[in-house]
Amino acid sequence: MPLNFEVLAYEETSLGILCLRRRLTLKEPQQWVTEITLNHEFLMSSLHTDSERSLATLALQRLTGRNLRIMVGGLGLGYTCAAAIDDPRVAQVQVIEFLAQVIDWLQAGLVPLSPQLVDETRLSIVRGDVYQTLLADPSTEEPVAELWDAILIDVDHSPDDQLASLSHGFYSEFGLRQATRHLSKQGVLALWSYAGNQELEDAMRRVFRLFDIVPITYENQHVGESFTDWLFIGQR
Repeated sequence: MPLNFEVLAYEETSLGILCLRRRLTLKEPQQWVTEITLNHEFLMSSLHTDSERSLATLALQRLTGRNLRIMVGGLGLGYTCAAAIDDPRVAQVQVIEFLAQVIDWLQAGLVPLSPQLVDETRLSIVRGDVYQTLLADPSTEEPVAELWDAILIDVDHSPDDQLASLSHGFYSEFGLRQATRHLSKQGVLALWSYAGNQELEDAMRRVFRLFDIVPITYENQHVGESFTDWLFIGQR
């Protein structure tokens, strides 16, 4: 019997059991896809990446100028930061990833975008808590040039379905206002969610000068059903 499923890594983490796996799709044309699960619940896949890429491309469409600095909260399989790097105006992308294991997988060549990202000079990946970073006050000596032109967050399933049990308060009006202090004058904050959220929508409308909600609908090839992810995009 041919092998059609492979576990690449199975790790104990502070958030639970983290698994990196590959499997062959059932429908033709068959292809290998890479997936991440956390506590045996599906987290992300290399099969459907439209919303992860759009998180970067739609945010960058709102920006002018060159030498753009982009912060990405959550590495995942790397599709958001790869889409940011594909924009020639981008000079720097910094990814903040909470789980060291996810960073190790990329550096060890275990994920599809490893060859593209490992040697990318404009990309830096640091281990940390992006919420803790954004909720903290920026240094009073932080020059304008060190602020971010876009901050892209794809960490939780949704504001109501967070990976960590402890609520950090980032999705509140206070949390969003703190995050804007890390943005450049016309900077963009974009958030990924698998579901809509009225409280987040209301808070972002109060905080940002411009605000859009963008649904990204796709056909899930595994189950033959349509799903919609939601992007919340605000601009100062």
